[in-house]
Amino acid sequence: MNKILVLCLFLASLISCSEDVKKEVIKKPNIIYIMSDDHTSQALGIYGSRLASLDPTPALDKLAHEGVIFDNCFVTNSICTPSRATIITGQYSQTNGVLDLEGHITPERQYLPQEMKSLGYESAIIGKWHLEHEPAAFDYYAVLPGQGKYHNPTFRVQGDKPWTENTISKKGHSSDNITDLAMDWLKNKRDKGKPFFLMHHFKAPHDDFEFAPRYKDYLENTYIPEPASLYENGNNGSIATRGKNDSLLQVIGSSVGKRNIIRGMHKRLWSDTYTRISNPDFDPSTKIHSNMSENEFKHATYQEYLKRYLRCVKGVDDNVARLVKFLKEEGLYDNTIIVYTGDQGFMLGEHDYIDKRWMYEESMRMPFFVRYPEKLKAGIRTDAIINNTDFAPTLIDLAGGTVPEKMQGHSFKTILETGEEPEGWQQSTYYRYWMHMAHAHANPAHFGIRTKQYKLIFFYGKYWVDTKEPNATWNKKSWGNAFEMDTPAAWEFYDLSIDPQEMNNAYNNPEYSTIIKKLKKEMLDKRKALHEEDGEKFPHIQNVIDTHWDD
Repeated sequence: MNKILVLCLFLASLISCSEDVKKEVIKKPNIIYIMSDDHTSQALGIYGSRLASLDPTPALDKLAHEGVIFDNCFVTNSICTPSRATIITGQYSQTNGVLDLEGHITPERQYLPQEMKSLGYESAIIGKWHLEHEPAAFDYYAVLPGQGKYHNPTFRVQGDKPWTENTISKKGHSSDNITDLAMDWLKNKRDKGKPFFLMHHFKAPHDDFEFAPRYKDYLENTYIPEPASLYENGNNGSIATRGKNDSLLQVIGSSVGKRNIIRGMHKRLWSDTYTRISNPDFDPSTKIHSNMSENEFKHATYQEYLKRYLRCVKGVDDNVARLVKFLKEEGLYDNTIIVYTGDQGFMLGEHDYIDKRWMYEESMRMPFFVRYPEKLKAGIRTDAIINNTDFAPTLIDLAGGTVPEKMQGHSFKTILETGEEPEGWQQSTYYRYWMHMAHAHANPAHFGIRTKQYKLIFFYGKYWVDTKEPNATWNKKSWGNAFEMDTPAAWEFYDLSIDPQEMNNAYNNPEYSTIIKKLKKEMLDKRKALHEEDGEKFPHIQNVIDTHWDD
């Protein structure tokens, strides 16, 4: 009897320990990382831009005010695939190998979900993936093929067939579909004995801004505030972006109006190709006519551009509200860390530019906030500099893990918890756009450094493949690429404390010579530390750098 009693007590203790372990695992915070595509900070109310008066994001603003808001979050390479690769790997573009839209991340390099799984998390990614290979490091996925479709999208899922062949089709708008799939996974498909890590990736508001039909009247009769630089660009830019005597203005930087003769927003907006499902009754003749002056036409185009963009944003905001309501009903709201960001910024007519890619502020700056009432105090706002290499390290740290040495970013968990920068925190961020004159957006390749007050940019104007090398190979089929077109090298410098709209390139102002010299030294040090130098892999670029460094 004594032996039986001892055995029973032993088994009871094992069960008790097992329950304690299970409870300890569940105590880890759930994490939902929400990312929209091209949702720029100007289009969130919390950032107080000219669009804030339109109240474009009430649900997101409420969520943000319950957490910690970052005013200086920046992308390291403002284009979809490289940014997403950086977020998954915690590495800069040259280190993770994804320099442009043709890059990819294989399952063995999908470091963030690997680390989260090792910490006991059930992981999922739903929505836009855009990294070509199967997101096999996640426990569950339902992802759009490539860029995916706005309306009636197809999703790639796990199955018995090879990657890309297992699909499901949905009816309706992608923002609704992605949220439906996320809530279904949270409610019905995950292992509820584990904490969850969900990457919830909207396609919206990426161009061509095909909004859900229910929003066709949203803002229709509202004037959208316009940036002054849409019409007058002052001393922004350099010969690298404008050409000598403005000779390249017609081909560099896709435009709102007719300035760029190859790619202007009007060419898409005023055709019915991208409006047929969103608004089948759309009639361009009610908004533009042949007798308009150039500025009148630009104004009409800008108004339509922003309304479609903000209708897509409205769909994101409403779906975040749906998700929050669901989390509350499921008892998950307050024990879940909620992160919101965009995959980069976006130009909304500033300097008469559309799209992203530039190191200019609206393209480089990312919206970013985190809500977690159990550990993070509501109402904290910080100007600490972070970038998208820091996201993965921070999420791993919040989950109780140790940041792998292969990640180049740094955890900002301390800043989230205190609102204060720890000793030695980074005071600048490095940026590099590699593609060069791509897709008729025609942005010259460049790199630079941004501090809290200053920005220094070097446009080197060459594709990362040496197109002058006889045996060089690159994608010559992709539409709109002018990789073989070298553009002028030039420097730009902006004092953001007095010129936040970057209207005055002050590089040649002797008052800043000492500051510029210091920034160049800091840039060299960062390039070396981050393995972003060009000498070994890209000598044709290094030659331009050496020739023009002291210009």
